[in-house]
Amino acid sequence: MFVSGFTLVRNAIKYDYPIVAAINSLLPYCNEVVVLVGNSEDETLNLIKGIGSDKIKIYHSVWDDTLREGGNVLAVETDKARMLVNPKADWCFYIQADEVVNDAHKDSILEAMQKYAADKTVEGLLFRYQHFFGNFNYVANSRGFYRKEIRIIRNLPDINSYKDAQGFRRNGNKLKVKEIDAEIFHYGWVRHPQIMKKKIKDFHQLWHTDEWIASQEKAINDFDYSEIDAIVPFKGKHPTSILSRVEEKNWNFHPPKHMRAKGIKDKFLCWVEKKTGYRIGEYKNYIII
Repeated sequence: MFVSGFTLVRNAIKYDYPIVAAINSLLPYCNEVVVLVGNSEDETLNLIKGIGSDKIKIYHSVWDDTLREGGNVLAVETDKARMLVNPKADWCFYIQADEVVNDAHKDSILEAMQKYAADKTVEGLLFRYQHFFGNFNYVANSRGFYRKEIRIIRNLPDINSYKDAQGFRRNGNKLKVKEIDAEIFHYGWVRHPQIMKKKIKDFHQLWHTDEWIASQEKAINDFDYSEIDAIVPFKGKHPTSILSRVEEKNWNFHPPKHMRAKGIKDKFLCWVEKKTGYRIGEYKNYIII
């Protein structure tokens, strides 16, 4: 079984992406890891080179910043990276620059890839998610954060990144997947507040026009962590590859005293989910088989 990892990154230092931890978390599962480095304003390329693994294959890309609708440029770059993997790969293991594979489930991930490698009805493998918020000690407990997503896909040319690169589809159809005992830890909301403000403001350019950004400038500049409706303490262990970053970056953070209030409908939906584990109206970009 041959497994190719793939990811993309741009301005990792400027926006404080944990890309080194992300790539290191992929290496134990992969025969190679393709890293597509976009045109950056910092030393992102040297940062990737500094990882020092023979498995890593670095390629370069220039982002088309005119692709602003729905974050489409992210899907375009993701597909570019996927097309660079070794043609003989059975599986392609995707990771985003702010995600880390939880190595506590290493055995089950390897076993699942081996188990379903010959079963062509399985087009992908589905992971659970933990979304960290504010710092490394809290996770989002909100319906606004997705709970599962595909991160291992079969190496097929007609599987493509979907919309803003959160998931994948095959010829426009949802992938048929197996849910496995595995987790991805998402650290996209774990940055110093000043860096977070800058990232949010700049990344609006991937979705919106200059006119829209100008009209929303005050709201963007006033970004704060109270916009979420619920967070809870994290009581588990972080993946090995990010432990040094946890120690280095764990600035002082306290949950906001006043978070965004839930309406009656949201309160009811959250109550149902808490009691049953079922999320009413959950968006699922996959079909579990």
